[in-house]
Amino acid sequence: MSDPGKPANGVALALRGLRKTYGDFVALDGIDLELARGEVLGFLGPNGAGKTTTLRIVTGLLRPSAGVVTVCGHDAVRSPLEAKRRIGFISDRPFLYEKLTGAEFLRFVGGLWGLGKAEIEAGAARWLERFELANWAGEPLEAYSHGMRQRLLLVSALLHRPELLIMDEPMVGLDPRGAVQLKQTVRDLARDDGLAVILSTHTLDVVEQVCDRVAVIHRGRIVAAGSLDEVRERHGRPGERLEEIFLRLTEGVTA
Repeated sequence: MSDPGKPANGVALALRGLRKTYGDFVALDGIDLELARGEVLGFLGPNGAGKTTTLRIVTGLLRPSAGVVTVCGHDAVRSPLEAKRRIGFISDRPFLYEKLTGAEFLRFVGGLWGLGKAEIEAGAARWLERFELANWAGEPLEAYSHGMRQRLLLVSALLHRPELLIMDEPMVGLDPRGAVQLKQTVRDLARDDGLAVILSTHTLDVVEQVCDRVAVIHRGRIVAAGSLDEVRERHGRPGERLEEIFLRLTEGVTA
């Protein structure tokens, strides 16, 4: 018999009939989406399309008006704590306690997750080394560059060993070297660590370089979803770039 706590077929996230309304306003109108372990999904849409609302529901910050959200086999509404334990989240703005050192910040985050001291120290050492921050662990966060802060946030998001990583505009403010490093890191985490990753971004060339699949949301509905090749085949024209397909889909013009 299969373990009911394990997601079927390696599914890390499943959205079924997801709706969110505010009075008469429909923010999400029947979202169906699935993400497997080891897969990177580019989540695209213009401002106000419903990206942020969807991510807030997935992370448990909002309750859906209807539909089901399952995170690694756990219903996000019925078992919110179990679902949240499987999620790591990185926002577009790295809000940090600047007077803490990197190591102190990670101990604080690990404590919030209920991790033991030895587990925090081992996890911090592993990820700080991997993201080239080990030599900065004792320095106050006010001395960190923007790129270093983003990497430290990534360390903090991975400390409790999540199975689903959500990244909201992670490339904002990064220099070219930092952007290249982060893109490679996303691919490595999916391939080597089996994480499912949602990458919400307006930077379409990043999606083309990093993502296995893409989902485009517009006016609260998914208007395109699949691999990059599938989206090009279904919605594109010969030689067309993802940017051109995206613009047409979100302007309401039929491909």
